[in-house]
Amino acid sequence: MSGRLSNVLSVFVMAVVGLRLVQAVTLSRTDGGRSLSREVWTRIRWRHIWPVPFVLGGVLLVAIPLLMVPPLRWGWWSALGGDGNPIFGSSSTTSGTPWAWLIPLVFMCLVVLALPLFANAEERMFRSGAQRWSKRRRVLKVVQFGAIHALIGIPIGVALALSVGGAYFMAVYLRAYRVTRSGHEATLESTRAHTAYNALIIVTVASAVVIAAVA
Repeated sequence: MSGRLSNVLSVFVMAVVGLRLVQAVTLSRTDGGRSLSREVWTRIRWRHIWPVPFVLGGVLLVAIPLLMVPPLRWGWWSALGGDGNPIFGSSSTTSGTPWAWLIPLVFMCLVVLALPLFANAEERMFRSGAQRWSKRRRVLKVVQFGAIHALIGIPIGVALALSVGGAYFMAVYLRAYRVTRSGHEATLESTRAHTAYNALIIVTVASAVVIAAVA
């Protein structure tokens, strides 16, 4: 792929991602979005936070050997010159310009505003109703949770490693269901864990962007 075409496609992807993020933020400002965000953010507790570094460590331990396999290093976003997850808007196209740090910071601010909505959508898709599933189906859903991230441009090996996070969220959901006997409450509980997990990732990435910008 030529450099010019790659740059054009990178800009197009970032424009589409930016538009979707604005739409998500708009949805988060509706009555339903505000209610969900309040229900998630105000009830995040220490139990949702302390496991996150260990889960991320598990993801890293699985990702490293997977990325040693050449085909698993591929991701369509990196093939276009992007870096990491396109939702962060980091690309070689903007390298050396103020956009290299401005776009990622703007994107991450938008993501934070809609974070509970993103997490809840994934929890409803991959965890809701898990109390009725067989162990085999639960494992399949955990793997699907990781693998689907390859569709948004993350390298295949990293996407598969994200199944570690999926397993953690599944455990949170099932534990909450055993306590509450409510699928709705269990989904909210795993959404809180998922939101805390994503928030720490964003803080880490944002810190790296700021450090790189001032270095």
